[in-house]
Amino acid sequence: MVASASIERLLDTTAGSVENGVFVAVVGPSGAGKDTIIDYARTALIDQPGFHFVRRVVTRPSSIDAEDHDTLSEEEFDKASQSGAFSHQWEAHGLCYGLPRSVHLEIEHGAVAIANVSRGIIPALRTAYANFVVVHVTASHEVLAKRLAARGRESAEEIQHRLIRAGNNPCDPSDAIMIDNSGEMEKAGDEFVEVLRKMAMRVAISEQV
Repeated sequence: MVASASIERLLDTTAGSVENGVFVAVVGPSGAGKDTIIDYARTALIDQPGFHFVRRVVTRPSSIDAEDHDTLSEEEFDKASQSGAFSHQWEAHGLCYGLPRSVHLEIEHGAVAIANVSRGIIPALRTAYANFVVVHVTASHEVLAKRLAARGRESAEEIQHRLIRAGNNPCDPSDAIMIDNSGEMEKAGDEFVEVLRKMAMRVAISEQV
């Protein structure tokens, strides 16, 4: 369920160098369905301008059971990083992740940019973008365990480690909009789409002022 706090209060306008648009950081434990909900919103908003769904760069091959992303080897990723190709980057679970530099330009042009990110880079994102919102996708422990097992990408030990990390985490932002994806995905997806539309409306209003 979306938190009761208004979008207006959640927008962090106290810091940040890139203005005009909004950066939406989607966070949450593995198995919560972050990529599924993002894909749902991408389809729902496909004919509406002003939304930019960020395509991440990952040092993992694309596959049918994972997000649609751009793949680089570790060596290629390092070269891209050194050349300034990424606006932000981080490491998690033995992989490197990067967001393309074009994210800055999209937000400068007033877009609502949406990306699945690690909780650890939230402080850096808050600094980079004047308008910044976190959407925290969650699911029950039982649902997470079932989804992780169904993916077939990790051992039982690795799944257990992910489930432990899914508990309360000091990196979890207290001001995040919470969406529970334990049940029907469409319900959680519609909540997420509503959040994005409200943010786009806020951008439109600010441009008229």
